[in-house]
Amino acid sequence: MFEFARTRRFAPLFATQFLGAFNDNLFKTALVTLISFYSLGSDSGVRPEILVAISTLLFVLPYFLFSSISGQMSTRWNKATLAKATKIWEVLIMLVAAYGFINNQIWLLMGCLFMMGTQSTVFGPVKYAILPEYLPNKELLNGNSLIESGTFLAILLGQIFGALMVAGGTYVVVAVIVLVAILGTVTSFYMPATPPQNPAQKVQINIVGSTRDLLQQAASIKPIKTAIIGISWFWLVGSVYTTQLSSFAKTYLGDSEALFSVLLAMFSIGIGIGSILCAKLSHGRLNLRVVLWGAAGMAISGVLFAVHTFGLPPANPDTSIWIFLSQAQNYYLLGLLTLMGFFGGFFSVPLYTWLQTASSDAFRAQAVAANNIINGLFMVAGALISSVVIFVFDSLGLLFLILALGNIGIIYFLSRLSPEMLGNHAVTDTQAKQ
Repeated sequence: MFEFARTRRFAPLFATQFLGAFNDNLFKTALVTLISFYSLGSDSGVRPEILVAISTLLFVLPYFLFSSISGQMSTRWNKATLAKATKIWEVLIMLVAAYGFINNQIWLLMGCLFMMGTQSTVFGPVKYAILPEYLPNKELLNGNSLIESGTFLAILLGQIFGALMVAGGTYVVVAVIVLVAILGTVTSFYMPATPPQNPAQKVQINIVGSTRDLLQQAASIKPIKTAIIGISWFWLVGSVYTTQLSSFAKTYLGDSEALFSVLLAMFSIGIGIGSILCAKLSHGRLNLRVVLWGAAGMAISGVLFAVHTFGLPPANPDTSIWIFLSQAQNYYLLGLLTLMGFFGGFFSVPLYTWLQTASSDAFRAQAVAANNIINGLFMVAGALISSVVIFVFDSLGLLFLILALGNIGIIYFLSRLSPEMLGNHAVTDTQAKQ
């Protein structure tokens, strides 16, 4: 089923994107940890929590500014060559960041974070748009499942090791981020070349105009519009859970840092398992009903998790990770988190495949770029909703309940927008592009 995963048409791409996502999170987490716990930037006169907020903004901002341009670049040029260029760029950024870490240059490090976000913005359309050029349609769903599970595993490991390696000192941080960037560059050189889909594609430097035109063009193609909205909902849900699980652990469980890692691990592992099992059960065919099954599963497990949250007492600060894991009732909570991630994998993998197959060869990279822009908007919306609910009601349980019930709304919305999702058949390439 996954025999292609060992071939050159997939393994170098997987390794390159995995190491890229891993290094993004290594760098971000190490920087945030140093700001929050080791006084990095204390001489800047800016409070640590504000520096952390600025760092988050700087990493996300390039997705809004440069996604349309990156989609045009991926359409005009050889995507494999573009991937190599972005990875060399990553090495250079990490070398500058190494200087910043060694000399405690907080604003230089913030600039590097912005550049890493820009580098990731350019690589994003390459990653998803090149996959249909490497894999035939019968392997595409399986390939997306591996990319999806690998991405979340890379994010999880990057966050965990990014926090842990700080304890080893500045030179450990520097050595690791540069080494990972170099490894990702090496793997990118094994990616097979692909012909440009449209060498005449203009790269429109006008950010506002190119973004507007791109979003209008993507919205005019109903399957692409539906897939983007569904994928963006998935990222909204994922971003809220992964952000608020830290507060959840601190409020209700006890040993917040260690338990947060466990909670995040269960959610991420669930996504990985769900993504792979979705591909296995689909037998390589795109069946859009699976998306609705995933949303229903996220709704049910999410409601159960919210109800469980309402009944939890305040945290005992003496509760360690080992005490938590020794109590049998806590495995119900971990199981619900795993199920939410599991059904998230079912929900997202067919949508990514639909986005790829519904796009023409010449528009695929730009469709992925449009998806990245809307993903960012949805994640910002998720952060705003979380802030309002917690500020007004001071209830994580209510936030989780609203999020879970939102899955019912997305089932209704997606099925109304594209009624074929209610069908009982696999979607062919011809149907996907209609």
